[in-house]
Amino acid sequence: MPASPAAEKQAPAEAGPDLEQKPWRCLVFYLCFYGFMAQMRPGESFITPYLLGPSKNFTQEQVTNEIMPVLSYSYMLVLVPIFLLTDYLRYKPVLLLQGLSYISVWLLLLLGRSVLHMQLMEFFYSVTMAARIAYSSYIFSLVRPARYQRMAGYSRAAVLLGVFTSSVLGQLLVTAGGVSFTTLNYVSLAFLTFSLLLALFLKRPKRSLFFNRGKPLRGASPSELGPMRPGPAPPRGKLQAACKDFVLARMLRELGTSLRLPQLRLWSLWWVFNSAGYYLIVYYVHILWNVVRPATDSARVYNGAADAASTLLGAMTSFAAGFLKIRWALWSKLVIAGITAMQAGLVFLLLSSPSIWPCYAAFVLFRGFYQFLVPIATFQIASSLSKELCALVFGVNTFFATILKTVITLIVADKRGLGLVVHAQFQVYFVYFLVLSGLYLLWAMLDGLWHFRRGHQPLPLAQELRSPMEEKAAQGPSLQDGCLGGPPPHPHPEDSTWASAPTSQGQSPPAPAQPPPLPLPPPSARAGS
Repeated sequence: MPASPAAEKQAPAEAGPDLEQKPWRCLVFYLCFYGFMAQMRPGESFITPYLLGPSKNFTQEQVTNEIMPVLSYSYMLVLVPIFLLTDYLRYKPVLLLQGLSYISVWLLLLLGRSVLHMQLMEFFYSVTMAARIAYSSYIFSLVRPARYQRMAGYSRAAVLLGVFTSSVLGQLLVTAGGVSFTTLNYVSLAFLTFSLLLALFLKRPKRSLFFNRGKPLRGASPSELGPMRPGPAPPRGKLQAACKDFVLARMLRELGTSLRLPQLRLWSLWWVFNSAGYYLIVYYVHILWNVVRPATDSARVYNGAADAASTLLGAMTSFAAGFLKIRWALWSKLVIAGITAMQAGLVFLLLSSPSIWPCYAAFVLFRGFYQFLVPIATFQIASSLSKELCALVFGVNTFFATILKTVITLIVADKRGLGLVVHAQFQVYFVYFLVLSGLYLLWAMLDGLWHFRRGHQPLPLAQELRSPMEEKAAQGPSLQDGCLGGPPPHPHPEDSTWASAPTSQGQSPPAPAQPPPLPLPPPSARAGS
């Protein structure tokens, strides 16, 4: 069709020089520096020995069965409200809330004396966890879609470098410098205060994904604004509310249709069940380490080194996953079953080893295996969905994983439930991962039997190598077709290190710019990634 006069007038602007080149470079540097500094919490790896040591003198039972469970409960309560506020308030206020919550955490750590103070500390920590999405989403609202992939890589690299540097710095101060855990927490508080000051000078975006879609980004072309602003805004009032309800209803119907895709269903289930188990291990592993080797001598506590090594290995395995090319439609269940079985073995090593060094090694490998599957799951889920629906799917998966984690915590760890000691808890988690691996293996065997009974006919090559988006397009029109006026762009995972992430059938994703899926929370030495 011939281009409209408005489009013809805009064509030279699209072909012209990059009008936002200098501001974009400044934003990249400042955002990455802020992301790095926000992760500088060298005392985070040593919170558990600090609580159990002479400075606070809490008992292991209090920390395990009264203080730690509050983190899961409060995270479930604040996750959805903060997710909605992040988009409605356009990111920056939530980043400021995160900075204030971090400062509250460390003030309570330093000044609090009772179990109630520590429970309040866990509540503020859950707020910081839920608010991590603000930084991950914020960057995509400031730059053109063509820069999404690069910005995701830069921001993720800054976060990983910050976590690694923080863990190494904490370990060096404790081991080589003889710094006490209390002094280390004061150092963390100083870093967090500085990062809060940095957040005050962040630019507030003019648009966001859901609530503020109609405000354009200065310098962006109409073709780039199309996915974010499908048409003229409807009149305010009842008509606008009805339209929003209609769009939400279409998204929910589209979500139900998308769940018929085998790969989307499989990886969403992995996200829910394996993420819940992963975070339970990460939450309580520092208590287990303190049981294996009590922190009587702070210079012999190597929690920071273990966290640094696990962060580095996680970054390496995430990067390696981007180069793995196999036919995921055929081998996904077997790969998930094998890795989950290895994680079960590592959990067994954690609970059975009398030495701290195998415990450290098992934890590093455990996190590495999980981080290996995260980019694969991200792309397998995101590649068949529009940006809005992708955000909804990741949000729903995370929420269900949080509910499952909270239920397990209430039954296993909370004193109002079984109130198990930490070794008994890890026995439960070992059985949990073992059962999951068995179910994945059984699912893979049933799939193989089903294909066998169909007459030994493998999938045609063209069908095997078809991406989830193509499978979805073959089933019918998508939300993007019916609501946004065109085929959905091909989303890309969060990290640029995943730029070569395989499609569901073993091919690399296309190169053009894509809107990102809902970004994953940044890693944390205490709460995992």
